[in-house]
Amino acid sequence: MDVDDLQGLPRLDRQERPALPVDAHGRPLVPQRVPELKPTPLQGAFIYLSIVVLVCGVIAITALELGTPLSSLLVKIPVLIGGAVLLVITVDALVRVWRSVGAWRHVDAGRAAFRLVWVAVLAGSLLVVAIVMLAVLLA
Repeated sequence: MDVDDLQGLPRLDRQERPALPVDAHGRPLVPQRVPELKPTPLQGAFIYLSIVVLVCGVIAITALELGTPLSSLLVKIPVLIGGAVLLVITVDALVRVWRSVGAWRHVDAGRAAFRLVWVAVLAGSLLVVAIVMLAVLLA
């Protein structure tokens, strides 16, 4: 095709695309974090509540290891307190991870799918904790 053949056609002014930042392997860089727009209510207390769960778990497991029966209050009370706090913490974490799925979907679909796996794991752990609490309560 000669330049004379293009005279009747509109001329296209091409613009260069902005260069996306790439890593050492030439892959486009993806942000490491997506900002959280609506933090959950327990976000600031997560560590302190986790310490309560840890202490309750240590007390209950130590009592069981020393031969205390499952029906003893020394086992039931820490399991019920720690389990209730753990359920609340897990629901809070589940909400945070679920929100991050939506935030990451537009940035990196792979990371969004990975967070969906975490949603399933957290939902499963809620079920396991509830079953264990029920078993201890009925013992």
